[in-house]
Amino acid sequence: MRSGTIAFLAGILCLQLFSALPAIGWLFLLVASIPAALWLPFPWRLIGWLVSGFLWCLWSAHTILGVSLPPELEGEDLILVGHVAGLPEAQDRRTRFLFDVEHYIVEGQRHAWPARVRLNWYGQQPPDLQAGEAWRLQARLKRPWGFRNPGSFDYERWLFAQRIRATGYVRYDNRPLTAASVPWRYRLDRWRQHLSEALQQQLPGQAGELFRALSVGDRRGINQSTWEVLRVTGTAHLLAISGMHIGLLAALVFWLTRHLWRLGGERLLLWLPAPRAAALLATLAALVYAAMAGFAIPTQRALVMLAVVMLALWRMRPLAPGRTLAWAALLVLLLDPLAVLSAGFWLSFVAVALILYALGGTRPLSRIRQWLRIQGWITLGLAPLLIAWFQQVSLVAPLANLLAIPLVSLLIVPLALLGTLAALTFPEAGSVLLTGLGWLLEGLLEVLGSMAAWPFSHWQTGTGGAGALLLLGVGLLLLLAPRGLPGRYLAPVLCLPLLFGSGPRPPPGEAWLTLLDVGQGLAAAVQTRSRLLIFDTGPRYSASFDTGAAVVVPYVRHSGYTRINHLVISHGDNDHIGGLASVREALPVGTLSTSVPEQVPGAGRRRCQAGQQWQWDGVNFEFLAPGPARSGGNDASCVLRVEAGGQVALLSGDIEKAGERALLEQQRANLAADILVAPHHGSLTSSTPAFVAAVNPDYVLYPVGYRNRYRFPRPAVVARYSDSGARQFRVDEQGALQFVLGEPGGVRKRFSYRVAKRRYWHSRVVRID
Repeated sequence: MRSGTIAFLAGILCLQLFSALPAIGWLFLLVASIPAALWLPFPWRLIGWLVSGFLWCLWSAHTILGVSLPPELEGEDLILVGHVAGLPEAQDRRTRFLFDVEHYIVEGQRHAWPARVRLNWYGQQPPDLQAGEAWRLQARLKRPWGFRNPGSFDYERWLFAQRIRATGYVRYDNRPLTAASVPWRYRLDRWRQHLSEALQQQLPGQAGELFRALSVGDRRGINQSTWEVLRVTGTAHLLAISGMHIGLLAALVFWLTRHLWRLGGERLLLWLPAPRAAALLATLAALVYAAMAGFAIPTQRALVMLAVVMLALWRMRPLAPGRTLAWAALLVLLLDPLAVLSAGFWLSFVAVALILYALGGTRPLSRIRQWLRIQGWITLGLAPLLIAWFQQVSLVAPLANLLAIPLVSLLIVPLALLGTLAALTFPEAGSVLLTGLGWLLEGLLEVLGSMAAWPFSHWQTGTGGAGALLLLGVGLLLLLAPRGLPGRYLAPVLCLPLLFGSGPRPPPGEAWLTLLDVGQGLAAAVQTRSRLLIFDTGPRYSASFDTGAAVVVPYVRHSGYTRINHLVISHGDNDHIGGLASVREALPVGTLSTSVPEQVPGAGRRRCQAGQQWQWDGVNFEFLAPGPARSGGNDASCVLRVEAGGQVALLSGDIEKAGERALLEQQRANLAADILVAPHHGSLTSSTPAFVAAVNPDYVLYPVGYRNRYRFPRPAVVARYSDSGARQFRVDEQGALQFVLGEPGGVRKRFSYRVAKRRYWHSRVVRID
């Protein structure tokens, strides 16, 4: 069974490597692969399991992609008819919600489209949406699309795994539809929403938000600073309804039922033995608690694992722990083969496997030593996964969990459940319970916040590549292996590439220029053998999201750098400076040059000026603008020239016609370049014919957002560069672009990230060569 589950999982993983889905016609092979998996002798049956996993996931993927938004409808006004799904997230002047579409109307024609979309409703007072409400909405949609950069979160993968087939925003002419009743599939979420709103009145503040997360799985109100504390201390799994909480509740109910059931007398025990009654009631309790969380994916996994254990107890034939875990994993993958695309799947199953392994030692240990052993092994064993998914590992997690797990499991969760019940039935008693719960949660958050502030509370690093991660995983397996295993001494050596490796770097005399995909904005990196320069940090989209934290910082860590030697902020527009605060908070910065020092708080900044120059590892840098006669706005942008081996890249910020004219007058001899980052994103206000002729680039790169409202780059600008013979690339279609300067054969494009790392769930793009 265990080998079959591993083979089935391997088949699913094989499909995730495809850039395009194989034809659905291949599903006919299931007729042969399933019997092969069940009845052929070993090792042939493993092939059957592997092929079955591949084809099962193929069917699921085709089912999801089959309801994708037609590309010709992107940006068009559509009338959507359907129901609000899940719990809407109300924020300042915006409500974000999921919407299950039944059909859409375009140009008076009705089209069936059973798809889930993610919408934003902007306005001073967006309506108070209720789960399950029927609405007729006018909206504009786009296909799933996200930034594509090395080291960054794959938003399109997340949307695909959540079955969300479009994103967009609500426009005008919207009205709720009268319905006789809420459809059955939305009634649970409607009840959870009403319960959450009632509980919000009982306990305010962040303690109240954590209470709602633990009681009804509503995490909408937990702010970013609280999440950061939980991530840094490795306790995020505790303060929301998780598999551990469901397991502990089931264990408590099982223990109580088994002991109390025996008090019912011989007749009751003959009718239903105590172990079976305990298994049944424990499963029901877990089912109710999971329902309170809206059957979120982590709770579904926990329910499946629990059901396997309880079924074995019901049959009076307990399974070995390894077989239980294998059955649970197989059932989860049968229910949702795309669970492999989420970090939670790997973290939960690997954590359980590590716990079982830690408990399986031959030497008896005291409970305290056993507990410490489990925490240490989980911290070490999950490190490769945490680095791969989040680029960080909590170093205080064992200590934080040593305190938090007993407190949350034995006091906070029971009080949260009792407080919820009491608040609905006996409000006065509920108020007393919730007051005590609030003190506990506030005290726990304070302690965890102090731990998160310790100097070495967590370790942040890049992935170092698949090879370094694989070596780290093997090294940690050897480290956790029993004593006496041959080769165990190699464990520290295998961990060294990730701990001390720096990843690929250009050789001396060469530079790598990377134009990052930050949407409608600009962020670029210039790497030399030992130094890193960042040119702009992209936009801030909201109070909780900017591309400095989402793109620039992950890229720097992924590339193996621990600091930014020189940070340039070309000018003060949000699409260039928006991510600055996040970058400076996450990484040490050496020199900071900008044309707007008054907009950059703190020390260590200087004004960029024409003529400033320096050299790193045989690569020359020079600012060409702004000149002595300063202008304001876009034309004040820092313009940076990078030269390696006689090959030149020009980063021009947002200069417009006046800025280009000043460069032609003062720096004409230095303007010729092999690579040009197009001025002002390809706007008609820039790229004048004289400037294009003076630069005469071989490559033009456009830092533009997908379907940006300015329609950059403008066709006239594209035609102008095309007439000059330049090859043109845009990051919205290509993802991050990296070029090599200084090679003897001339400038070379190293990769277009969206093309090189395309997977079948990524939306199709048009390549510009």
